[in-house]
Formats: sequence, structure tokens, C-alpha cells
Amino acid sequence: MGIQNFPAALQPIIQQGFLEREFEAALSSRLGYRMCADREDFAVGIGETLTKTRAGLKPSVTSPSVPSTNTNLDNGLTPQNFGVEQYTISINHYAATTDLNMVTSRVGIASQFLLNAAINGEQAARSLDELARNALFNPYFGGNTRVRTTLSSAGTQVAVDDIRGFQTAFVNGVQTPVGGAASLTVTVGASNYTLVGATADAANISTAPNGISGVLSFSTNVTVSDGTAGNTVTATTASSIMRPNNRTNTAALTTGDNLTMATLLNAVAQLRLNAVPEIDGVYNCYLDPVSARQLFADNDFRQLFQGATSANQVFKKGMINDFLGLRFIPTTEAYVQSHPTLAGAVIRRPIVVGKGALIEGDFAGMANADVAPADSLIALVDGVCMVTREPIDRLQQIIAQSWYWIGGFCAPSDATTNPTTIPTATNANFKRAVMVEHLG
Repeated sequence: MGIQNFPAALQPIIQQGFLEREFEAALSSRLGYRMCADREDFAVGIGETLTKTRAGLKPSVTSPSVPSTNTNLDNGLTPQNFGVEQYTISINHYAATTDLNMVTSRVGIASQFLLNAAINGEQAARSLDELARNALFNPYFGGNTRVRTTLSSAGTQVAVDDIRGFQTAFVNGVQTPVGGAASLTVTVGASNYTLVGATADAANISTAPNGISGVLSFSTNVTVSDGTAGNTVTATTASSIMRPNNRTNTAALTTGDNLTMATLLNAVAQLRLNAVPEIDGVYNCYLDPVSARQLFADNDFRQLFQGATSANQVFKKGMINDFLGLRFIPTTEAYVQSHPTLAGAVIRRPIVVGKGALIEGDFAGMANADVAPADSLIALVDGVCMVTREPIDRLQQIIAQSWYWIGGFCAPSDATTNPTTIPTATNANFKRAVMVEHLG
């Protein structure tokens, strides 16, 4: 479809590129979770799901070779193999549209046209930011939950608030449903048990954002003292979650458990223990304005900058400042949740991320010639397609302004990085981010 098919009043706007620039400004003006994603093209003609394989490391060699065994063709050496792990990224189609009636919008037609483009751009940016947030947070909730209902007597099944992180275990690098050879050690209350199954409830009643309530099945009976409502349930491969005052689960947070500098520094230390690479020299910390306000009120935070001649750029420039290994990025997309038991209390979740915590796959064929012919008004802006369709209704009055994106996000695992290869590393499957929970 060519520009000549549009009303004459709109042709100069389109020809001068105003519409595309308006759309791009709206997309690039927002800071959020998508910023930390590594962008990759999802090639054409390979289906809707892509499985990638990541190679692990081999253990260090600290013992010298024994001269007496240095014989034969193998010189006394035993071949070693490195571990591998797989993660999957799937693409989906997302789109929205707005109609513009040339007759009813006769007054200020140019500004209305551009306004629609700007609003479409903001909607696209926010939508992708929330998709990135969901893909980032879901695995980092994994393996951390609590008992929902107290056992009436010792038994093998325990109802929990969230079964994410308990449904699969890595077997030869592949995420395999828990059961049989794919068992998982889980701490319930004060004791360790072997998990052999996880079943989601027919009606989801989880209190966690995007959580999945369900029942965990173990190979042996769980005692009543361990299976008491509110007790912490943690997998050995659980993602790290930092909470003030060493609270062990979300429901245990109480009044006074505010965000502190010490909690964030613990998160930084955890990332460094796992050798997580930084993003341009520091780790990104995404937090909402209330979390930021609590941090500014923290005594350790204030004392650190007291009397400094910089007065500090942290206070002068707000939260976009690099210090203590952190770059603070305020966002209004952070998860905010009502406390499961304390009326009126709210749980907030900053997250500290390193490089590679999130991957964005953009479908490479979004603007190909067969999808976007040369004379069509389709512009690819920051990976999102903006489409402007000429009036094709009977009266030739209604213009359609739309956007679409074909792609997906995923958080890759690092299960092969463990204390055998990096002595300070943890056993968490997902290591490149640390979530922080606090009351606010």
C-alpha cells in the first residue's frame, strides 16, 4: 500500500517521517526490565521454540600426576567430560491496534494521528517490559515456598503456596519432570526430604505473583512439626531470595522489615560468589519508588554518604547512579503484593541482575519483504513493527494504526556452575539475579 492512497492531509506527515520518530521516542523513553535482556534474532524457518545448550566447566586439577601411572597410551589419565544444560525460548505474537476516523477527527487531525502513534508506542514498550519482568521473576521465585496447610498426621504429601522450582530437575542438562530418577532434595521445616512429584491444584490459590499452588509428594513421611502451616520449604537448587532480618519466607516478613543497604549488598555478594558478570561494570537493581525511599532512609546508607563533598550525586541525581556495585533503576512495573497474613501490609520486590540474566528472542522475519512489501507503511522500531493501514472501509474514512511484536523472553539457567567448578558458587539452578523481598 502506497502513501498515495492516504488522504492528502496526512501524506506530508508520513513523508517527513514524523510518525516513525514519534513512535520511536515513546519506545526508547522507558527504562525497565527489558534493558537487561541480551537480544538475539530468532531465525526464520526453525519453528516456534528454540532449545539452546550451554556447556559447563570441568573441575580443577590440583593433584600432580603419579609418575608410576604415566604409562600406556592413556598415560594414566581418565577422560573427563564437561556438563551441559539446556534452556528453551519460545516466540509468540503480540499486537494491538487503534482506529482513526478521518471525519470525526477532522479537528486537529495531524496531532491525533501522532498521538495515536505515541500511545501505541507506550503500550508496546510497557507490554514488552512486563513480558520481560515475568520471564525474569518466574525462575527466581523457584524452589522457595511455604507450607499452606498443617498436616493432620505424618504423610508424604504437603500442600504448598507455590510449586515453581519443584516441578523439574536437571538430568544430564535437560529439565526433566520430578519423579523416578529425577528426584530433588527439599528442606521442609527443619528436615530434608526427597521430592518425587509436584502436582498443581485444580484451582490456583497461590499468593505469589504468577505462582502455582499445589502439592509436593515425598518418598518418605513428612513429620507434623515440619509440615506445619507457615514453615519454609526450600529446594537445594532454589534461587536466592534476600530478606531483611533473615526472614525465611514471604509470610514471615513483618513490621520493620524494610529495605536496607545491607540486604542489597548481600545480593551483590551472592552474585559475585557465583561469578556473575556485571552489566557495564555494575549490577542493575530494579526497584519501585517506595523501595527507593526506604533505602534513602536507611542509616547505613545515609552514614556512607554523610559529609561527602559530592553531597552526593546519589541524592542530587536521584537513583540513576553507580555505587557499591549497583546501578539503581526505578520502575513502576515492579511486583507489589498484599502480605499473605498482615492486613494492610504490602510486599515489594527489588531485583538485582547481572549480565545474561534474561534473553530476548526477536523473530527475524517480522519485517521481511513478503510480510512488509516495499510500498507498505511498516516501520521496525526497537524490534517492534509499527503498521499504518490506509482507509479500506466503504467510505474510505477509517485509518488503522497498529503495532505487533513476534518474540519471547527466557531466563537461562547455570546449573553446571557449582562448587566443584567455582568453589564459592551456590547450587541454585538460576544464579544471574537475586530477588529481594521486604515490607513497604
